[in-house]
Amino acid sequence: MTETHPKPEMASENTIPILVEFTGGLEMLFSDERKHRLSVPSKDDEGNPVNIGWLVKHLCDKVMKDSRKEMFVLDDHVRPGILVLVNDADWELEGEASYALQPNDNILFVSTLHGG
Repeated sequence: MTETHPKPEMASENTIPILVEFTGGLEMLFSDERKHRLSVPSKDDEGNPVNIGWLVKHLCDKVMKDSRKEMFVLDDHVRPGILVLVNDADWELEGEASYALQPNDNILFVSTLHGG
């Protein structure tokens, strides 16, 4: 018996489904929504696997509706004071911004910054 792959499998070669979450106040920058299910391309414009660095830029350009991008990024990097977890592990253990996104990854951004 020969197995055939349904069309959704073929589409997944070009896109990666991920879950992005924001807490600690960051959700206010993203339409007050904590969870965003996204389908991102598997490759960037240069043909490299998409990574968290690409995702951060994508979030700022396409998902964030608030104009205060400086509360999330500083010099094109995640702002100090924001923890990033990849599947419940600190992104520093995964290669930080260079971590290549995998299907069904859960990327969590947690602000530890508190106004005073």
